[in-house]
Order: sequence, then structure tokens, then C-alpha cells
Amino acid sequence: MEINSILSNIEENVAKVIVGKKEVTRLLLASLAAGGHVLLEDVPGTGKTVLARALAKSMGCKFDRVQFTPDLLPSDVTGLSFFNQEKAAFTFKKGPVFTNILLADEINRATPRTQSSLLECMAEGQVTVDGETRMLETPFFVIATQNPVETIGCFPLPEAQLDRFIMKINMGGLSSREERQMLDRFINAEPLAEIGAVCSQEDIRALQRTCRQVYVHDDLRDYIVSLVQATRKNRTGVSPRGTLALLRASQGYALVQGRDFVVPEDIKEVAYSVLCHRIIGELEEAQKTSIVTGILNSAELPTEDWSKR
Repeated sequence: MEINSILSNIEENVAKVIVGKKEVTRLLLASLAAGGHVLLEDVPGTGKTVLARALAKSMGCKFDRVQFTPDLLPSDVTGLSFFNQEKAAFTFKKGPVFTNILLADEINRATPRTQSSLLECMAEGQVTVDGETRMLETPFFVIATQNPVETIGCFPLPEAQLDRFIMKINMGGLSSREERQMLDRFINAEPLAEIGAVCSQEDIRALQRTCRQVYVHDDLRDYIVSLVQATRKNRTGVSPRGTLALLRASQGYALVQGRDFVVPEDIKEVAYSVLCHRIIGELEEAQKTSIVTGILNSAELPTEDWSKR
């Protein structure tokens, strides 16, 4: 299947369930293509879990879900070794992380110890338990959700965990027209139960391989570095992992737009979702957004033929 067809088929399939979230879906697909992980953040009832499940059902990949709670243990996520009396030996029981698409629902309800069980999985695509390292199957895509408003019984994600997410995406609200469309769509049907896979596991692997080949002009590479460097002035800014995340996300977004090369608009489109959650400090979300806006407005934008290699 052609790469553009893979992306358009997934987008159309998700749109059968989710109303009015075209840009959110495209950012999610860009993250998938880039081989990253996504944190969906918004108040309850905005469709975070439904969007994640719709995307998972659109791909012919293994899917698992973990409902994060304060009593969840790291072994509940990664798996554990137990003594098998029949075999008279220890046997490893795989946890839900051994899948292709993992929905970490309400991730900030788990303790920092349990949250940290995903660090190695997300950064290195592997799990180490009892001194033995096991590789995860590709693709491996984590979609985590959290409610930014509620704090009782919640544990804020540490910077090290946030940095593992290529993007943090806010769902946003619906217009009155979109909300009416939602009512009409769901009044006599359950669209999520009716959709099926429109691509295979190998299609997603091909998509991620192709994303690495999306061309990024030298001037745009310099532009990406200048944006990241600007976040570090007078504050603890974006890490080198964030620099790579901005590059990969831009390549993924270009692919979603049907191009095999990045343009400045791709970088600017993903900049907020990639950079804001990586700016460290006691700042409100609006303040972080304002910082990124100021950086984008002040950075000199080069003009070239971006497709020229």
C-alpha cells in the first residue's frame, strides 16, 4: 500500500468516529509516522480515549490498554517472573507493554515509580526485568491520556517522563455545529464498534521507514536548532532529545501533508506540541505557549526551494 494511502485511509477511518478533530488526528498520525509517543491532555469527556481506540482499531496491530491507578505496580505494566512449579523454573509473564499500541489511560493517576516503568520502553523499545532485557515488537506506539485539571489522587509526570513524548496534544473543544454532528452520528449507532483495520502492521513499519527519508533542507535544520536554542535563554529549555523530536515530528507532518520534503510551515505547525511540554519551570501552559509564540515570531525564517536536494 502506498504511504499516502495508508495515512489518508487511517485519517478517514478515524473521522468516522471522531468529529471535528482533523488537526489533532494529523498530529497524532505525524507522531506515529515519526516513531514517537503521544500524550493527549484535556478535561474528561473530550474524546481522548475514544480517539486513541479509534486509531488503534484502524491499524491491524496488537492493542492493549492499561488503566493507571495509584495501586498499579510496575510489574503490572512490564510483566514479572514467577516460579513455575510444573517446569521447576522461573517463567516470565509478559505485561501489557508487549504490544504494538499501548493506551496508558489517565497515566498521571499512577505513582512516579509505576510511571517510570515506561521510561525504558518508550526511549529504547525494550523492557528489562530481573536483569534480562527483552525487545519490544515494532511498531511500538504509546498513547497516554491525562486530565490537567484534577489534582487529587494524581501524580504530575516528571520532566524525564514528559520528554519521552514526542508531542503533547490538547484535544480542544467542539463548535456548536460539530457538537450537533456528534449527536446525529451517535444517536442510533456506535461508530467505534463498527470500524475495522484499514492497514497492516507491516504498512506501519513501512510508514515509519519512509518518514526517516523525508528530506529536510540544511537551512531548515539550522532553523530547528535556532528555535530550540532560543528556549534555553534565561530558562531550562528543550533538551537535545527535543531537538530530534522537532525534526522527526516535522518529517512526519510533511508526510501527512503528502510531501516527501519538509517546509517551514510543517515545523511551525508541530512546534507547540513538541516544545511547550519540554520547557521546564513553574509556568502555566499559557505562559509556555506564549514563549514558543515569541520564539517563532522572532526567529528568522529562511526562504529556499525546500524540495531541492
